Amino acid sequence: MSELYIVGTPIGNLGDITFRALETFKAVDVIAAEDTRHTLELLTHFEIRKPLISCRAQNEEFAAQKIISLLDEGKSVAYASDAGEPGISDPGAVLAGLVRKAGHKVVPIPGPSAFATLASVAGAGGKTLVFEGFLSPKPGRRRSRLRELMAMDAAIILYESPYRITKLLADIADIDSNRRVVVGRELTKLHEEITDGTSREVLEDYASRTKILGEFAIFISGNKNAKLSPESSDN
Repeated sequence: MSELYIVGTPIGNLGDITFRALETFKAVDVIAAEDTRHTLELLTHFEIRKPLISCRAQNEEFAAQKIISLLDEGKSVAYASDAGEPGISDPGAVLAGLVRKAGHKVVPIPGPSAFATLASVAGAGGKTLVFEGFLSPKPGRRRSRLRELMAMDAAIILYESPYRITKLLADIADIDSNRRVVVGRELTKLHEEITDGTSREVLEDYASRTKILGEFAIFISGNKNAKLSPESSDN
């Protein structure tokens, strides 16, 4: 039975790739990728040459049928998203489900993720940690979901772009200005930065910046006794 390997890749620092990931890329017949150009750079760095096919969010179901056909022919396939673990705020989940449904084995090759990386240095989390990924870009929906999340006891990890990070921090501070927040910017990369403080302190830091670049993961501590400000202008 042919196998599909779901391969975690570095979120920034190429030194974080695992030996097993490299051996998998070398051993398979074909590599499917969220962005073939991005994955080609990774493979070229490690002197690996394999046929590449596209499997991105916009064509995941269609691409999955191509990959299933390859597996039916007895070929092995590895799948990599642009960074981190496929299926975690990245394509890959649909592919894995369809391949397994078609009767082929799906093998995880774990690697880095921004979610686990930030959780490891946040310094708190308790027994329950909720991963929400990207919230809606629409202000009302974003604030409404934040209120729901921050009303829970559990700590939360979100992802955000540089274009909306300050707006997100403002929403968090508006809901609870004293809630502890840890922001990871460009995790594992050259300009990695981790900012820790109350939501108000972290907001003031980012609001004072003239230029914000990078990718963000945000940890919001849980608080059983959190007093949320009255709901307003969420629609």
